[in-house]
Amino acid sequence: METWDWAADGLAEDKPNVARMYDYFLGGEHNFPADREMADKAIAIYPGLTEVAKINRAFLRRAVRYLCVKGIRQFIDIGSGLPTLGNVHEVAQEVAPDAKVVYCDIDQTAVTYCRMMLIGNPDATVVHGDVRHVEQILAHRDLRHLIDLGQPVAVLVLGLLHFFVDDDHPETFIARIFDTVAPGSYLAISHASSDLRPEDGERITKLYERSGNPIRFRTHAEIAKLFGGFTLVEPGLVEIPDWRPSADVGVIPEAVVSGYAGVGHRP
Repeated sequence: METWDWAADGLAEDKPNVARMYDYFLGGEHNFPADREMADKAIAIYPGLTEVAKINRAFLRRAVRYLCVKGIRQFIDIGSGLPTLGNVHEVAQEVAPDAKVVYCDIDQTAVTYCRMMLIGNPDATVVHGDVRHVEQILAHRDLRHLIDLGQPVAVLVLGLLHFFVDDDHPETFIARIFDTVAPGSYLAISHASSDLRPEDGERITKLYERSGNPIRFRTHAEIAKLFGGFTLVEPGLVEIPDWRPSADVGVIPEAVVSGYAGVGHRP
């Protein structure tokens, strides 16, 4: 892939950005000094963060494969972040070559780089949007060009909702999704929690707040409520590594388990 000079296009940032920090946690190269400085501070508080990012990414791959097996051929990845290894379209189209994928992110850097990645793939695209206005995302003409919302679709909201505090009412985002998608659709959520490491969670919360990127760790019960009208499929809402683990997944140290994941079905 050709090298992309973000700064030349006005995309360089002097403030940390959660999408680029996540890329850094995954070992990517699409980040800037401010992102790395902030990420390193978070890692100093919680050394398992890089492993947590990889565990979340592995859940994405397992969930997409599961949904393909269930017959889903349409995917909407909201808060998709920067492209990295094992993107949704790569996983889905390996299992089901006719799968169609729409990515969405609020960060223009992520959108620009994703557009580059998707050149030559007519069955995948990206839109710029904010999950707080998810109805606009779902009505976007580029999304509607690929996705038939009259047919079942899988909506992925992974590692995103913990960046919205309670006053943002993230449960309303899910309610709008539920009201829009067809019966037979699915919703996948992964969400950070401090249930197992409350002291680390409190320190990371304060760090993110100081950087202008508030984060809200939620309990298992609070995350379960975010699924709204979607019915959780087996094994329910569980620690991220425990959601239908692959046969080759080894023992995950408790020190790097920091959230829950689940997939819900719209009856």
